[in-house]
Amino acid sequence: MASVNTNYGASIALQNLNKTNSELERTQNRINTGMKVSSAKDSGAIFAIATSQRAAASAQDSVRSSIQRGQSIVDVALAAGDTITAALEEMKGLAVSIAGSTGSAKTSYENEFAALGQEIKSALDGASFDGVNLLKTASTGGTAVNVRIGTGATDTKTIGITTDLSANTDLAKFTAASPTVADFTSANVDLVMTAVTTALSTLGTQSKSLGRTISFVNKLQDSLEAGVGNLVDADLAKESARLTALQTKQQLGVQALSIANSSSQTVLSLFR
Repeated sequence: MASVNTNYGASIALQNLNKTNSELERTQNRINTGMKVSSAKDSGAIFAIATSQRAAASAQDSVRSSIQRGQSIVDVALAAGDTITAALEEMKGLAVSIAGSTGSAKTSYENEFAALGQEIKSALDGASFDGVNLLKTASTGGTAVNVRIGTGATDTKTIGITTDLSANTDLAKFTAASPTVADFTSANVDLVMTAVTTALSTLGTQSKSLGRTISFVNKLQDSLEAGVGNLVDADLAKESARLTALQTKQQLGVQALSIANSSSQTVLSLFR
């Protein structure tokens, strides 16, 4: 039945065209943003998950900074330790020379030994990074510091040594302002060397552990970011093909609507 009051065909054509325009707008937005879920209205559940995981990935930046700070603290202590062990190695030879010398030669060896002791003291005092010195008691709380290695409340790692080298009684014999030359013996050097190498071994193990931890944090952050991408990133090749199809569909929809609107004009031909 032909009617000028109701054009059902035009209504259907308009509904389909509006649907096509909506899909076209969504596809264009995905291409513009590169994301299939850019806001909560696209997919509330996925948007919530993606937002949570982005926050988790962002939190890893703080964890990385904490670990890197810990690495720097340990590295400075290890650098000072290298200076100390080099000095002790020279002291070992000097102690042997002192024991086998007399007169001015012995005095010369003792002065050199004492000078190396002051170098060790300077290395101990200078082994500080960001106010933390792992080799001696400092105003920041001593020879240990906590490093955050995760986002949980208990995800921390303590770095440092259990013994304050600056308080080591054997080492103090060498680093005193006025040392006793009778203490410049090979046996005493061996005792100090044992204490220093034990401390450096502990710090070296902690440094390697922090290195492995930061590698894990980097991989974890990359995985989180990739996971978020899998949820929200658009397949641009697919969207591009869909855009072409929708544009064609839109043009056909406009033509279909035009044809449907012109159907009422045929009624006039009946009255000619």
